[in-house]
Amino acid sequence: MWEGEAAGLDLPAELPEGTRAAAILDVLPGKRPLIKLTYRPPNYETPIEYFRSAITPNDAFYVRYHLSDIPQVDAKTWKLSVGGEGANAQAELTFDDLQEMPAVEIAAVNQCSGNRRGLFKPHVVGVQWGYGAMGCARWRGARLRDILDKVGVKKEAIEIVLDGADGPVIDKTPDFVKCIPVWKAMEETTIVAYEMNGQQLPHFNGFPARVIVPGWTGTYWMKHVTSINAVTKPFTGFWMNSAYRIPLRAFPLVERFVSQDSAVSTPITEMVVNSLITSHANGASVKAGAPVTVGGIAWDGGYGIRTVLGASPVIKTYSLAWASPPIVVKICSCWHRRWDSSSVGCAGCVGEDRSLSDPDKVILGGEHINQPIRPEKTLRTWSRASRGRGARRNTTASDFARG
Repeated sequence: MWEGEAAGLDLPAELPEGTRAAAILDVLPGKRPLIKLTYRPPNYETPIEYFRSAITPNDAFYVRYHLSDIPQVDAKTWKLSVGGEGANAQAELTFDDLQEMPAVEIAAVNQCSGNRRGLFKPHVVGVQWGYGAMGCARWRGARLRDILDKVGVKKEAIEIVLDGADGPVIDKTPDFVKCIPVWKAMEETTIVAYEMNGQQLPHFNGFPARVIVPGWTGTYWMKHVTSINAVTKPFTGFWMNSAYRIPLRAFPLVERFVSQDSAVSTPITEMVVNSLITSHANGASVKAGAPVTVGGIAWDGGYGIRTVLGASPVIKTYSLAWASPPIVVKICSCWHRRWDSSSVGCAGCVGEDRSLSDPDKVILGGEHINQPIRPEKTLRTWSRASRGRGARRNTTASDFARG
């Protein structure tokens, strides 16, 4: 247990009482103190102060597991099996083989599908995450399509099934196996990464290699990946058929996973546009009447954040400036706003999106008050992020050079 435990944590008031009472700052090997929600399996979220820049440090990156048998993988003996009945051949790659393939680097947000689940009313089953089940990193590795080219994907193949080295403690627990559509696997930004922010992957973030699926939630980003198989029929495993599903047409999805649709539900796929105020902790005080700068981040499924808007009781709507230096990551962008702290209320955010199927239709996410600030007169504001029009674009390494 870390010295600054539950009483000193900046936990949202909306979390269940039991979660707030049990959460502590705790340290996993290779990590800074993170907010421990469960230990077996380990589920640790990132404190909000690490979201004040676009890139999340490796040792502050959140940890998410469904199963408790998590082996220490040796890169020297690790093998990646590639094939399946939807492929023309079978292959096995070593870690050296993977590193010798043409490499690309992209910046992408990894967000757990259940991020902010603990804020739902009424509460729902699952890890009661606050704001920190997410992070943005630069990922380097081989394109998944290049790996699949080694075995040749049949034209009849519809999905790529992914499995990792972690597993259940007892046989009756379903192994964590996921799948993605073939078209998603073939996108140039879908990779098998072995580096994160210029370093080898941390153990608790998937060493020695993990699948990166930019724009889609973290449930598809298979850690410690050991097998990649093409299939010609929809995969029916528990973690696709029963878990991580939402009512059909419940969210403004652009990219559908059609082969996994049922009559009433569809898998969670794309991240919807979102924003978060990160500059102030709950209960932070500012001097009444003095200028104060409030900042945060905005992200989406990779289409690009166009604008971030805000409001207060004094100023109904205004633009929030991009942070300086200019935006370095299109998929996770920093913003800030300076205003007079005589406004009254608390800080929060709301998301706005523009669907590619109807670029003139504005889709608002639910308003979410996330960061109360208590000065001599309490500040109130909210922000909303708007996604740009046009085809989705994921950031590549060259974007960092351009700033």
